[in-house]
Amino acid sequence: MEATKDMTMNEWLIEQERDGYLISTDPARIDVPAVHNFLASSYWASGLPLEVLTRSIAGSLCFGIYQGDHQVGFARVITDQATFAYLADVYVLEGHRGKGLAQWLLEVISAHPWLQGLRRFLLVTRDAHGLYEKAGFQPIAHVEGYMERRRPNPYLSEKSNAPTE
Repeated sequence: MEATKDMTMNEWLIEQERDGYLISTDPARIDVPAVHNFLASSYWASGLPLEVLTRSIAGSLCFGIYQGDHQVGFARVITDQATFAYLADVYVLEGHRGKGLAQWLLEVISAHPWLQGLRRFLLVTRDAHGLYEKAGFQPIAHVEGYMERRRPNPYLSEKSNAPTE
């Protein structure tokens, strides 16, 4: 894996190639409209406004999967780069699934210099437990200590989005 430190001293660029695909953390490579198209129709980010996605990308360490000039996968990590990280918005386009890209993406994410020595690395999934278990994730041991403020439909109007139980 190749890692180069940016002149700003706060960005690490990772680029790794395999079987005609590239995983990169270069924010300039992200095809924001393509990512938006996928996420806005996903079960977890349905209706996601483009401006919200743009802010979330700016505040995250993002990993894109590319085949040539086409973005075929994505993940972002929200992190303080020292003690905590949260993995979000992971996907591989359907036509590229079954090639081990998601597993490879998780390997590249796990090896990133900013994500070493963390006390806690969380994610939430409805249907990909097996994938994440292969990458070392486990069910939360003491879930009773976790709390959340939840807005189940955050992209609806405030009036129609009162907190629920």
